[in-house]
Amino acid sequence: MSYANDLPKPVAPLLRYEDFSIAFGSGRREKFAVSHLDLEIGVGERVALVGESGSGKTLTALAPLRLEPEGAKTTGRILWGGGNQIGAEPVDLLSLPIQDIRDIRGREVAMVFQEPMTALNPLFTIGNQIVEAVQVYQPLISKADSMSAAIDLLKKTGIPEPEKRFHSYPHQLSGGQRQRAMIAMALACKPRLLIADEPTTALDVSLRLQILDLLKELQEESKEHGGMAILLITHDLNLVKHFAQRVAVLNQGNLMEVGSTLQVFKHPENAYTKALVNSEPVRDLAPVMPLAPVLLRTENLSVSYPGTDSVAWFKKSPRHQVLRKVGFELKQGQTIGVIGESGSGKTTLGMAVLGLLGDSAAQITGDVDVLGADWQKLKPVERRAMRSSLQVIFQDPFGSLSPRMNIMQIVSEGLDVHFPKLSAAERESRVLDILREVGIDRSALTRYPHEFSGGQRQRIAIARALILKPQILVLDEPTSALDVSIQKQVLALLTELQKKYNLAYLMISHDLAVIRAMSHEIMVLKAGRVVEFGDTETLIQHPRQAYTKELFTAAELT
Repeated sequence: MSYANDLPKPVAPLLRYEDFSIAFGSGRREKFAVSHLDLEIGVGERVALVGESGSGKTLTALAPLRLEPEGAKTTGRILWGGGNQIGAEPVDLLSLPIQDIRDIRGREVAMVFQEPMTALNPLFTIGNQIVEAVQVYQPLISKADSMSAAIDLLKKTGIPEPEKRFHSYPHQLSGGQRQRAMIAMALACKPRLLIADEPTTALDVSLRLQILDLLKELQEESKEHGGMAILLITHDLNLVKHFAQRVAVLNQGNLMEVGSTLQVFKHPENAYTKALVNSEPVRDLAPVMPLAPVLLRTENLSVSYPGTDSVAWFKKSPRHQVLRKVGFELKQGQTIGVIGESGSGKTTLGMAVLGLLGDSAAQITGDVDVLGADWQKLKPVERRAMRSSLQVIFQDPFGSLSPRMNIMQIVSEGLDVHFPKLSAAERESRVLDILREVGIDRSALTRYPHEFSGGQRQRIAIARALILKPQILVLDEPTSALDVSIQKQVLALLTELQKKYNLAYLMISHDLAVIRAMSHEIMVLKAGRVVEFGDTETLIQHPRQAYTKELFTAAELT
């Protein structure tokens, strides 16, 4: 286990929160999201802010740039000591005119947001957006030099074919590639402080470490002007161990503990911190029965899309192959974990199995058998009838639950399609039964998704899938948007439900600790090909391929 221990020598703080609070509402309804926070980040220091969802991490990070939500009331001070020179008189960011704050944004304090698709402009290419950031920092730079700098940043952040991706739009990149482009844009201005809000959520483990190494490298390069400081907001504790020099723990807006990374993880003083650092997922799988039937089978499954490369008008652009002859068998009561780097074809495999690529430009070849039926040859009405047996739980429960429907409508929607003859009383009874199974109270029936935490929303998504009594569940990053303690609860729930109903899971994830805890077998994908497949513990302890070994080493599973 690695702990960042290169604590810098004591320096004047670059950013300091003094008795800082954020509240919403007024009078008796006033509620503090962050309460009386005292925290400082020194020049060239790496500090991680950790805690469960709703603890106030993101609000704390947004406040220095004055990006807190409308209606938020801030008190206390946030002192910025960056200025143009080390030792400059610190200024209170909360009292500065907004025009002065705009001058600080990007140039001195940059931010990497959690969701790159909403932070990037969909109308401009990735390259143009990075060039704009480069020219903010160097207004006299030529267009050619700014383009060269942008391509170099894309290369440094690990984006393949950076010259080509320079001309791509955000929707043409994978989630991981978009996040790397966001990081490149933030670093273009060479800020004094980088605030990174879950910057590696969309990245697989090897790329996470590459990004962390890149940030450390850029810190070294920035020492000539004092050194760039980094405030990291994350729920990935393994990442914190590798990267942060100090850790601050928040719980319901209160600062519970601050200390060196080694001290907080090895000798936590606060009970909440102890619970947080002991939230690793637990493996508690039931063995697969020897004669368990095969519920899902693929053979030579390949998926390709039209190519986008420029070619002569009389030539067809070669197709882009996403999956290449993938074959596996998923048995009743079994979980197969699918791992691989961003762009390896994991999500495409899940969508192909679910039959959700039929209306796209994808070309699908090979066989997909669901409960003995050829999925590709079924008529639409036949496939629709079988969908109750094959359900999916998506990565982002907030995005997959309709904000205009209450929980009763969301969970019962599948019943309306597959069991239209149920009476209103029978439908409500089934909804209540399944909500009870996933730990949701009946008072939730008339409430809406935004009224629930991330973990509760994922439980509701699980209930929506299970109410149809499926035999197969495709789990596409089901816990990546959750903090570690809630993640552990959701995984325990999925394990319990699998044992009770003998469910088969195809679990797609870049979190190898989750895959290890949940999977009987692991499938390793690289560039659309299966490079390794086998029993989970055997594969982790004795990987045959160098690529697989690199993935496990990055996740510290070997």
